[in-house]
Amino acid sequence: MAIAVAVFVVAAIALPGFLTTANVVSIVRSVSVLGILAVGMAIVIIGRGIDLSAVAIMAMSVAWYLQMLGDGTPNGMALAIALGAVLAIGLINGFLVAYADVPPIFVTLASGSFVFGFVRSQLITQDAIPVPPQHWVEALGRMRWLGIPIEVFLFSVIVFLAFLFLRFTKWGRYVYFAGDNPMAARNLGIPVRPMLLLRYVISAVIAFVAGILTASSLLSINTRVVNSTLLYDIVLVAVIGGIGLSGGKGGMRNVIVGALLIGIMLNAMTILDIPNIYQNLIKSTILLAAIIIDGLLNPRDEQTAQQGDI
Repeated sequence: MAIAVAVFVVAAIALPGFLTTANVVSIVRSVSVLGILAVGMAIVIIGRGIDLSAVAIMAMSVAWYLQMLGDGTPNGMALAIALGAVLAIGLINGFLVAYADVPPIFVTLASGSFVFGFVRSQLITQDAIPVPPQHWVEALGRMRWLGIPIEVFLFSVIVFLAFLFLRFTKWGRYVYFAGDNPMAARNLGIPVRPMLLLRYVISAVIAFVAGILTASSLLSINTRVVNSTLLYDIVLVAVIGGIGLSGGKGGMRNVIVGALLIGIMLNAMTILDIPNIYQNLIKSTILLAAIIIDGLLNPRDEQTAQQGDI
């Protein structure tokens, strides 16, 4: 948080136009969507996993939903079909990780690639799918409260609900126990495998919500975002915010801090007109440094991995 405040102050002093109302609103809006995606990623990482299919689910499910609307499918039916597909993808990811014992990085990487390829080739007709005129998604993008975009409040609600789930429910505490030591959690009678299913389903649903908000603000969804660096930005938010990749550590406070820091940094680099290739280099360097520091702070060797088994 101190670093985020320092970057904000320096940018406000050094960069003309940084403190304008339009730019601050732009920062808050981008931080909200990025933060919502990071909430789902954080829940999976705390449980000692990772979801590399989040961006593909976000873009392709909403693109298919909008395509169905454009083809004349009733709104309720289109929304139910798209949401059902999202739940199915989350269940498949969780099943392959929990019951087939496939490493989550390979499961979600493969499922994300499959979702993108199948939807783009079979279900939609172009890369960018517009929101139909006078649709509720368009109205959602125009909503303001006290001059603040509705995404900010939805991000706050999702973070608060995730905080309540992780800290004050039995299943939320199970996420931490299973993430810290899956074998010990299983020996204690905690349903580790059903919890894995739940985490990937939650991540998929949150990705769908983030996609709806993205479409509402841009009045379209561009499927090319799947091939962008957005996925790495989400992981960067979680890791730089302080969520341990070894599992069992972190919370929603870390997501908020990470989203603020990355959102301010990306906005400052955009104002400075730094080319994307150098922005990606800077972000990848920060991500690599954060992973190294996380490994030093949260070591996982044979001895620490077996704590609590006896």
